[in-house]
Amino acid sequence: MSVRIGVVGGAWRAQFFGRLARDLPEDFELVGMTARTTETREAWRQAFGCPTYDTVGELVAGSRPDLVVVAVSHSSNEGVIREVVSTGAHVLAETPPATDVAGLRRLWQDVGTSSRVQVAEQYPLLPGHAARRAVVERGTIGEVTQVQVSSTHGYHAVALIRSFLGAGFGPATVTAHRHVAPLLDPEDRSGWHAVPQVRDARTTLAVLDLPEGTGLYDFTDNQWHNRLLHRRILIRGTRGEIQDDSVLHLPEPRTIVRSSIERHQLGYDLDLDGFDTSHLTFEGSVVHRNPFLGARLADEEIAIATLMRAAGAWARDEGEAPCPLAQGLQDQLLALAIEESARTGAAVHTAVEPWGRTVS
Repeated sequence: MSVRIGVVGGAWRAQFFGRLARDLPEDFELVGMTARTTETREAWRQAFGCPTYDTVGELVAGSRPDLVVVAVSHSSNEGVIREVVSTGAHVLAETPPATDVAGLRRLWQDVGTSSRVQVAEQYPLLPGHAARRAVVERGTIGEVTQVQVSSTHGYHAVALIRSFLGAGFGPATVTAHRHVAPLLDPEDRSGWHAVPQVRDARTTLAVLDLPEGTGLYDFTDNQWHNRLLHRRILIRGTRGEIQDDSVLHLPEPRTIVRSSIERHQLGYDLDLDGFDTSHLTFEGSVVHRNPFLGARLADEEIAIATLMRAAGAWARDEGEAPCPLAQGLQDQLLALAIEESARTGAAVHTAVEPWGRTVS
């Protein structure tokens, strides 16, 4: 049975959820949406063929969704999450759940004990990261002690660091530095620039000292879209490390082995099954299999759809919570600490917050 999805919001990020619900009908049914403007609601009705509603209350009452995706502006997210929870619905909230520490605390106080909110943090579920996690969980590189991320920003990068370290909600110290340097900027979310320009790009470097290990954060403006910049991840353990798709480890005495995580892609040469990611392997074993094979999804879409499916099962009491609110709050708490330290030049110390005390 497909998961009944309602959506609040209609902009760029919300459209990911709309497209996936429309294009994966065996998994999802887009039962309705609401947005602030009549124009946005009408655009969704035409694009996705779903009923639209004027308010959140009407959406929940009229469409009876299993799960309401909240994908609104960062400044609106906290209030809309609270509003949806007040209707009794289950929520999958886009990141971040609030924009400042006070907002994080307010949100936990108001809805934390409801157990009705999951956070749409998809980055740990991207196929490459999911495969790396499988390699780590096998014990291949021992206990993870350090994670370095240079690919995405803020709470997304923190989520990767915390997930590979198995980090909880303990106190942390964050030290950050920011510098500006010229960099060619050939494209952005809207596409290629007609005449690419060298522009000043800001880079933020940070060290996160967590009880479980160390995180190194490196992000440059527009790094998501600027393909002149490498995306990098390093996961260091007590018995080796993973650098991107290369794994160094010690499988037996006096024997250091370098192996690779290999992606098996359909659609090359005479493979006529369509361009699609099939699976990823490590040393002859599958470490990730595309759960939506045949839909020809990008990695980001695979991750979002995986999270939607898991959140839908959770909402129906058929599965575990994939990313509880407390995790999203902690990711944003540390992301805000990075920004504060970079702005002030001083180390920022975070304490155990109410969501950490409750979860722990």
